[in-house]
Amino acid sequence: MQFSKMLGALAFAWVLIAIPAQAATVTVFAAASLKNALDEVGREYAKTGGEARFSYAASSAMARQIEQGAPADVYVSADVDWMTYLAERGLIVAASRRDLLTNRLALIAPADSRTSLKVAKGMPLARALGDGRLAVAGPDVPAGKYAKAALISLGAWGQVSGRLAQAENVRTALQYVARGESPFGVVYDTDARLEPKVRIVGLFPAASHPAIVYPAALVVGSKNPEAAKFLSFMSGPRAAAVFRKYGFTVLPRR
Repeated sequence: MQFSKMLGALAFAWVLIAIPAQAATVTVFAAASLKNALDEVGREYAKTGGEARFSYAASSAMARQIEQGAPADVYVSADVDWMTYLAERGLIVAASRRDLLTNRLALIAPADSRTSLKVAKGMPLARALGDGRLAVAGPDVPAGKYAKAALISLGAWGQVSGRLAQAENVRTALQYVARGESPFGVVYDTDARLEPKVRIVGLFPAASHPAIVYPAALVVGSKNPEAAKFLSFMSGPRAAAVFRKYGFTVLPRR
């Protein structure tokens, strides 16, 4: 009887050994504008045996959640300011921080709109809006900050600052225009490309706003040993191919 119990225990042990250990799921907090691209990066990462779970919102909202103790392993922002915000509070691993991507800012209109407007200094944006409002992300959101800077640079901010339809993130601003609720909006070029119900009226000059940079870093509170692997994968060639597919420019690794 004792011998049979020993055999049973040994057999069970061999079964445990034979079962491959599963990698812990990496939780990634990321800017809303990255959703389609990062979802595909996650699928590519799964082919390596890893697993990533994504939570998307405005970079500001994600940073504040991390500050409040939300269980994130990796943070990807749509600007350097919110990453620096966490760095100053000791909430990211400074040595892991890296700039991944850049983007362009676009003026959009509903796809069936025939309005023509050149995105340049002195553009008559207020007149083009008519009785409508300009869809933009909120003032704390990177896309909203980039939009304000660009409009100030082109001399249009004073015309439209009181006529904004402010959204919680850039994807919501995109939908205001896609649904015809706003005649124009300012979003990322990559977002506009994904939505068939809008058209790009024009791209803002790169010099009209701070460079759009997406940094990524490990979160200090993470105990997940797989987090560094995913951050490395996100910085590698397979992820780069996905990001380029969605219209992002991949920054050189430093």
